[in-house]
Amino acid sequence: MLKTSDAIKLTRVSFSYVSGTIFDNLSVGFPKAKVTAVMGGSGSGKTTILKLIGGQIKPNSGEVSYGGENINQFSYDQLFRFRRKLGMLFQFGALFTDLNVFDNVAFPLREQSSLPEVAIRDLVLLKLHTVGLRGASKLMPSELSGGMARRVALARAIALDPEVMLYDEPFTGLDPISTAITGDLIRRLNNALGITSIFVTHDIKASFKVADEVVLLSRGQVTARGTPKELIASQDPFVRQFVGGEVDGPVPFHVSSENIEKDLGIPDSHWLKK
Repeated sequence: MLKTSDAIKLTRVSFSYVSGTIFDNLSVGFPKAKVTAVMGGSGSGKTTILKLIGGQIKPNSGEVSYGGENINQFSYDQLFRFRRKLGMLFQFGALFTDLNVFDNVAFPLREQSSLPEVAIRDLVLLKLHTVGLRGASKLMPSELSGGMARRVALARAIALDPEVMLYDEPFTGLDPISTAITGDLIRRLNNALGITSIFVTHDIKASFKVADEVVLLSRGQVTARGTPKELIASQDPFVRQFVGGEVDGPVPFHVSSENIEKDLGIPDSHWLKK
């Protein structure tokens, strides 16, 4: 699963929350300048991967690395500098509600650079132009549609020209047109800037249009990996169930338990009488 060309690597990573184990000896890499979609059922660890890459959490064992450097061992200052190389599009955008569109996009430039205000102005308008919203710079977040808010958040995420873009459920809550626009922006930005993009999503249709590769997670491991075309043609039962949205397959409908008779307190003799 790991290649020398991978920009980001999770090597033999194990991680657990109090509620249970998420990853057990997981190894997966993300190639430089490519778009990789991370997919899987709820609770499969998709967002946890983004948190590990960003250094928000540390693995119980194993290594998370970028460019050969172990992110787990970064000091606070090193982690801060590393995060300047990351762009993050949060689920639902996470715009600052008290700041207008311009100031939302300008925020990372003001906080993490020493650029003069005139340069920040030009950069903000350029980023907004990139996502098609230069004319919305004076609007407040409450005046934006869901799709517009997501595009403003994307402009803010690329304000510092990141080397890596992380997207947490970028299509959630969007109508079909906004979903298509967001997907197209992810693809075009990746092609234009040559950045490494990783996004987690449940949206099969949208992600398969955008991604170079798709990683499917299940039970703390990579169950399948390949191009969208390869996964569509796959005969693997889990891949077929997930891609086709089928009820029957390796992922059960019921959470395993004792038989229903015992759960309901019905004695076996009740059934023998019938």
